[in-house]
Amino acid sequence: MAKGRSSTADVMSPGRSWPLGVDFTEDGINLAVFSAHAEAIELCLFDDSGLVETARLRLPSLTDGVFHGHLAGVRPGQIYGLRAYGPFDPAHGHRFNPAKLLLDPYARGLTGRFRWEGPNLVDEANPLALDPRDSAPFVMKGVMLPGLALAESVDPQDRLAIPWAKTVIYEAHVKGLTRLHPDVPTQDRGRFAALAHPKVIEHLQRLGVTAVELLPVMAFLDERRLIEGGLVNYWGYNTHAFMALEGRYAQSDPLFEFKAMVDGLHAAGIEVILDVVYNHTAESDHLGPTLSLRGLDNLSYYRLQADDPRFYVNDTGCGNTLNTAHPRAMQLVLDSLRYFALLGVDGFRFDLASVLGRTRLGAFDPEAPLLQAISQDPLLAGLKLIAEPWDIGPDGYQLGHFPSPFAEWNDHFRDSVRRFWRGDDGALPEIGHVLMGSRGFFGANRDTGMRGVHASLNLLTSHDGFTLFDTVAYADKHNEANGEANRDGTNDNHSSNNGIEGPTDDPVINNRRLRQIRNMLATLMVARGVPMLTMGDESMRSQQGNNNAYCQDNEISWYLWASDPATLDLIAFVGRLVEIRNRHPLLDSVSQHDGLEIGWFRLDGRPMSSEDWRQPDGRAVLLALTEGGRSLFVVLNAGPEKALLQMPHEPVKPARLRLLLDTALEDQLLLPIFCGDQLAIAACSVQLYDVALMP
Repeated sequence: MAKGRSSTADVMSPGRSWPLGVDFTEDGINLAVFSAHAEAIELCLFDDSGLVETARLRLPSLTDGVFHGHLAGVRPGQIYGLRAYGPFDPAHGHRFNPAKLLLDPYARGLTGRFRWEGPNLVDEANPLALDPRDSAPFVMKGVMLPGLALAESVDPQDRLAIPWAKTVIYEAHVKGLTRLHPDVPTQDRGRFAALAHPKVIEHLQRLGVTAVELLPVMAFLDERRLIEGGLVNYWGYNTHAFMALEGRYAQSDPLFEFKAMVDGLHAAGIEVILDVVYNHTAESDHLGPTLSLRGLDNLSYYRLQADDPRFYVNDTGCGNTLNTAHPRAMQLVLDSLRYFALLGVDGFRFDLASVLGRTRLGAFDPEAPLLQAISQDPLLAGLKLIAEPWDIGPDGYQLGHFPSPFAEWNDHFRDSVRRFWRGDDGALPEIGHVLMGSRGFFGANRDTGMRGVHASLNLLTSHDGFTLFDTVAYADKHNEANGEANRDGTNDNHSSNNGIEGPTDDPVINNRRLRQIRNMLATLMVARGVPMLTMGDESMRSQQGNNNAYCQDNEISWYLWASDPATLDLIAFVGRLVEIRNRHPLLDSVSQHDGLEIGWFRLDGRPMSSEDWRQPDGRAVLLALTEGGRSLFVVLNAGPEKALLQMPHEPVKPARLRLLLDTALEDQLLLPIFCGDQLAIAACSVQLYDVALMP
């Protein structure tokens, strides 16, 4: 069939307007595409190479803003794209251009590659001009795949559904974690298959991990600046297809290999949480390429500047902001979430989640339609939902304001723990606050309702920022490798190099750094809330001081799988911490304990007073958790000198203390039992004591 705008009522029958995207029927496919402002939409078919466009078929019917049609004789594997006709009028928010081949937002398979050349390069001297060049040779195309059969989808009743109280999350990158693993077959390294390899699972189980939280795995693009600088978007926060998986993480069939990975992790008792990016797309700002949503209905899918719709609201820092207050954009997000939930995914971490709570007027509202729809969806509400509670827009920082059942990344926890162990003045009240679940943010009196302390997802590090080792080895960021003259990345790291910037052979400094790592990990595991580890923090992984390694697809970011004694000891230490957390009843840190008594003491045994908390040089405290004749003592000493701990006698009366953990000791297995009134506490250390009380 000749190319060109065609009348195809005699080729495609009307079909139906639901579901959106491609839906296989007994004799072909139904295609439904939303656009409130298009005049016509064409289905473009390609040969098996994806290079030759063989037909353009106009969707013959329009129902409630959805163009739709049925085409007989189409089989799975058909390569396709869309072209949309309508006004090219950026001044009023419209950017229709049939020269642009568009990706179906509901495409579940992709083929080809995106190239930063030709019509994908906007003329910066005249960025608002209509570009007549055909983009088809330069963009990825959709592949028609059948929907999930009931036998392939996961029944919600069959999920692992690990309680928050027993959850330990491990944030990881598919490639970064496995690229250098010596026991994983070479062809699998860096791919979905590697994550389910027995040796990788063994490592996760040794740590006590119950869920992996994967950096973005939906299809994403590398930005032009990175490609021109010889870099790539390693992290993947630049999604351009919300239903398709990223092909670089698979050998041949991303969907099959992803599902096999999920099944393998589930068989090992490990849940899968996906980091999802619904706040913006890879189409970027007005200088970005037209790939999908911009060409289908720019005015509906994106938030545009009210006084000049030629330009985009940029609450994300990535050029555009998805208009999740629009019903059809909200539907796209919900359909994407449901699709991955049916693939077996156990939860989602929402990147820059404040965007998802912004209303049509741009203000954040915990009752925003999308947040409420997710919270009430029968398939999604029971999953683990985690918000990154900020964006860069007005009033974007919303820690503590998301509705139930969302948990939230707690950066207040991260900063408070780092400051305390660095020895900052005035940090003692903060450490007390976060140990008790940051109730100032997540207490029952919040306007979002009573979520409980499980809403605080506690972290020391994440993909974004210093690794745990770099937090104790670098005072300043070193991001020169990113090609931005070290301007990118935060300058507020709350870190310390402990005497020398970067690596050193000085055993005193190295021992001090290792002690600080242990201290922060111990604090993480005894705090109320849900702990999250970051890939490699259990093995002193360094990014050479780079706190924004988003474009470093190399050994700066990859897990090195070292096997030296210090690394293996730290891995064992983390496993021991998680074991203590799981087994000790007073560290059931997200459940409500009606009879739990909480006491705070000075190291001389006297209860902490308000004056004690306010002392700028306060560096040490004893937390006593007591219930049913048993106590747990948590002793934190961030001071530079050893101290003498006097046992408190009111209200608790300890009779016998069993040391469960001491970060100052090399051997965590042969720990003593104490019966006296005084204990020596090492400088810069954490001790946990299981305490039997006097009757």
